[in-house]
Amino acid sequence: MTCNNDKIMMMTRTEELEQRLNRLVKFGGIISTETHLPKLLELITDQVKHMLNGDRCTVFLLDNQTNELWSTIAQGMDNTEIRIPYGKGIAGHVAETGEITNIKNTYADNRFNNELDKLTGYKTKTILAVPLTNINGKIIGVFEVINKKTTYFDKDDEGILMLMGSLASSAIENAQLYENLSKSQLETIYRLAVTAEYRDQQDTAIHLRHISEYSGIIAEGMNLPEKEIEDIKYASPLHDIGKVGIADAILLKPGKLTAEEFKEMKKHTLYGSKILSNAESHLLQIACKIAAFHHEKFNGKGYPDSLKGEKIPLYARIVSVADVFDALCMPRVYKPEWSPQKAFNYIKEESGKSFDPEVVEAFLKKETEILKVHDTMDGRTTIIPGMHKPHKTPHRNSV
Repeated sequence: MTCNNDKIMMMTRTEELEQRLNRLVKFGGIISTETHLPKLLELITDQVKHMLNGDRCTVFLLDNQTNELWSTIAQGMDNTEIRIPYGKGIAGHVAETGEITNIKNTYADNRFNNELDKLTGYKTKTILAVPLTNINGKIIGVFEVINKKTTYFDKDDEGILMLMGSLASSAIENAQLYENLSKSQLETIYRLAVTAEYRDQQDTAIHLRHISEYSGIIAEGMNLPEKEIEDIKYASPLHDIGKVGIADAILLKPGKLTAEEFKEMKKHTLYGSKILSNAESHLLQIACKIAAFHHEKFNGKGYPDSLKGEKIPLYARIVSVADVFDALCMPRVYKPEWSPQKAFNYIKEESGKSFDPEVVEAFLKKETEILKVHDTMDGRTTIIPGMHKPHKTPHRNSV
């Protein structure tokens, strides 16, 4: 009977290891295709927590500039950013020593700081933490799993977490590289946009921020895919890049333009299209369409090509609404500032004429969010589109 029980236990053990191996293979496949760092970290924490039967999981990454470990993917913390000095706390110790740390009673370990537990009401009992290292063996972060639901974390858990860490490290470095390249591209786009807008607007940063945010909100209201929402947010600030080709005498004229001057001003759409044409960058290709066609009208009475209806690229139809609304709400030497409500009414009246009715519907549906952005008038609060910092005050701790 004992022999049979041993066989059953062995089979169960073998099946468990096989199941874990299959999960590891699946884990590697899932994370290898994700290049968006926040999403990748969220995927990793969910998978690790499930694999090790932990209650919570945190991925800390090393910030080489501040010599701190940071995380915004701390489950149960409402995505509050956590920062830990290198060498402090459990995670800091693991990063400094490169050692696996398996603690069965956190409150008996003098490296543990219970400040977060006091703050959240959570009770940290057990911790398993392993270093994340890149291909050169350099520490890039720490995996931390908290409170195994059955008993304590064991040697098998340590081995599994190290394997997951090896798989995750490569994916994290790839995502960080992609993010850095994206930020560089976004910064270049923003600075190009500033160059175009700076000559004729004192509130350039605010205008660009508004166009970016309004366009993204409208796209969201139209239920576009998340990637397309991001694309239009980051490409839309280049809508008037062609203004660099317009003479100051026309661009900066304080009064109404003559027919001939307006004809010249309209060429900024053509100049913008030429500046951005033949770009390899996906974002610049979108920006090219926006720059060329954001002054087209839904009824075909716009410029430069008198396109009508859905022949106007969707991105341009969205930015058209965002641009007109912001222009109406901003004071200019040739016109007073309109109230947001007056501008909303104008957009509504022009539905089906200047603007795509579906875009207008999404715009009106998002009125509350649009007004919130409109109220952001302090230039000091503007940031490069896409390069967001956490909204909440970073919490410094030594978990």
